[in-house]
Amino acid sequence: MPMKIAITGATGFVGSRLVERLQQEGHSILVLTRSADHGHRVFPAEGFPQVAIVEYNPLELGPWQACLSGCDAVINLAGEPISERWSDSHKQAIMDSRKIGTEKLVEALAQADPRPHVWINASAIGYYGTSETATFDETSPPVKADFLSEVCQAWEAAAQNVKDYGPRLVILRLGIVLGMGGAVAKMLTPFRLFAGGPIGSGRQWFSWIHREDLVNLIIQALTDSQWEGVYNATAPNPVRMAEFCRTLGKVLHRPSWLPVPDIVLETLLGDGAQVVLEGQQVLPKRTESTGFQYQYPQVKEALMEVVNA
Repeated sequence: MPMKIAITGATGFVGSRLVERLQQEGHSILVLTRSADHGHRVFPAEGFPQVAIVEYNPLELGPWQACLSGCDAVINLAGEPISERWSDSHKQAIMDSRKIGTEKLVEALAQADPRPHVWINASAIGYYGTSETATFDETSPPVKADFLSEVCQAWEAAAQNVKDYGPRLVILRLGIVLGMGGAVAKMLTPFRLFAGGPIGSGRQWFSWIHREDLVNLIIQALTDSQWEGVYNATAPNPVRMAEFCRTLGKVLHRPSWLPVPDIVLETLLGDGAQVVLEGQQVLPKRTESTGFQYQYPQVKEALMEVVNA
């Protein structure tokens, strides 16, 4: 059945593709965005007749909150980007956009009539911390004294309050999303300049998911009432960074022997390079137990699609 779905973070790398797919499947979408002008540029009316743009301040309640009444579902993907230098003010924005932004959405949910019955909330595998030796799945506890883990824990705690108001809650811990955008697009630069190779030590784990698989996973969580709780949104085959770089070089027909110094990645990604330079091996055990079928379970096929898209 067609649904009416409110989405935050819809104009971003993942959200924009999700909106395309949901419209193709006949759903109506409310895009909550801080800039209505930007929303209309990303989703022009002639190409997106089933999309409505709602301007909102994610950190404050306002007239926007009325839009949740009558929605069937909420998909909360919003958050300040981490691929920048982490000044104290930007770290606060990273935290507030996720924690307070989710809290305000939940406050709006509490006042909605009728209320949405499904809530999909993003989180990230940063929840688990980093390690070269440990393996993490959905049952693994979070790490202490790690900024990104603290952000994810606060984000998920805010989302858990949704359950007080009835919706089925699904939390997706996202890995690094492969597509022509985001962190990976920036990582392509050294390789295309024939200066690519192992990034950092090369031993760190790279837990990834192709954007199309992530969108499919969100849609399945949205439409399948059996999905509830926490799921890792990662491919089933994480790789060491050295293998990822070798594969990327082969796909690009570029050499992959010149180590990329940490400083290069930090220049491209800012402090968000921590996610790539330290890494973690995350397995989507609970996700696989649902029978979800990945289009791109192996990194080579995923990178080939990204590069040739």
